[in-house]
Amino acid sequence: MNPQAKLISILSLLLGTTITISSNHWMMAWIGLEINTLAILPLISKSHHPRAIEASTKYFLVQAAASTLLLFSSMTNAWFTGQWDIFQLTHPTSCMLLTTALSMKLGLVPFHFWFPEVLQGSSLMTGLLLATLLKFPPTILFFLTSSSLNPTLLLILAITSTTLGGWMGLNQTQTRKILAFSSISHLGWMAAILIYNPKLTLITFYLYSLATTAIFSTLNTTNTLKLSSLMITWTKFPSLTTALMLTLLSLAGLPPLTGFLPKWLIIQELTKQGLTTVATTIALLSLLGLFFYLRLAYCATITLPPNSTNYMKQWQINKSTATLTAISTTLSITLLPLSPMILTIP
Repeated sequence: MNPQAKLISILSLLLGTTITISSNHWMMAWIGLEINTLAILPLISKSHHPRAIEASTKYFLVQAAASTLLLFSSMTNAWFTGQWDIFQLTHPTSCMLLTTALSMKLGLVPFHFWFPEVLQGSSLMTGLLLATLLKFPPTILFFLTSSSLNPTLLLILAITSTTLGGWMGLNQTQTRKILAFSSISHLGWMAAILIYNPKLTLITFYLYSLATTAIFSTLNTTNTLKLSSLMITWTKFPSLTTALMLTLLSLAGLPPLTGFLPKWLIIQELTKQGLTTVATTIALLSLLGLFFYLRLAYCATITLPPNSTNYMKQWQINKSTATLTAISTTLSITLLPLSPMILTIP
């Protein structure tokens, strides 16, 4: 891809995200989302492979439909209340349409079908943008309109997303699809707590993005796209593969790693709100995700490829690990001691 075109696409992504998260008017938020959609399409289809073209087509159609639904929601609210302000979304039909539109943009169940296929057709670094940066504007819109949303609908979306995200990831052999279903499962956790503690939703998203950045960067360094190629990374990158195992366990939510912090706080908050059944349900459903995280960690660090006895190991000229990978991996493992400070945030 032409470096100038790539730079323009990335700057457009940053511009669209900035417009959406800083706007108070629904029209400006819609414009920012449309800029994001158009800016990511060249990055998805840059390989000119049929699967990449298919992924970009699916992404465009779904995101265009979601943006249209969001615009229709805001226009309906303006028609009945005369308000275009994001904080003044009060009409029940508009709230329902907005929840549906943002769920489509994020990939919550039952609007999740496009996300694994698009991620599978993209490169690893484009997949990282799809899983983190492009989910930030819809998450912010959810955060800003949290007081207007329907709690029952969001809890249903949360439980189904956690269930299907864990269940569908069990039988996958492609790392990008596994991470796509992991994203759907984590979005379920964010939706569960959105009504009761919106700031906790943002904390969960930030920590999820941190761990996902570390995993995608590591997989890109080792050039790993499926489990069979993940099995041979230990002999080439032992230190990096060890860090990958810890990051995967952190994403699974095992203590004392960083990923345990948001799940602990979400379960605690749901229990305070009298939703012990919901907290217990999503905690048990997260065990499905734990299974395929452990499977990835097992393939990366414990499984070694079969070698014949007369095989002589060649010198490995390893690529140096990028600074982003090192920093994100370290933070995604060691941030749990910050929990007392986070708990004091009003």
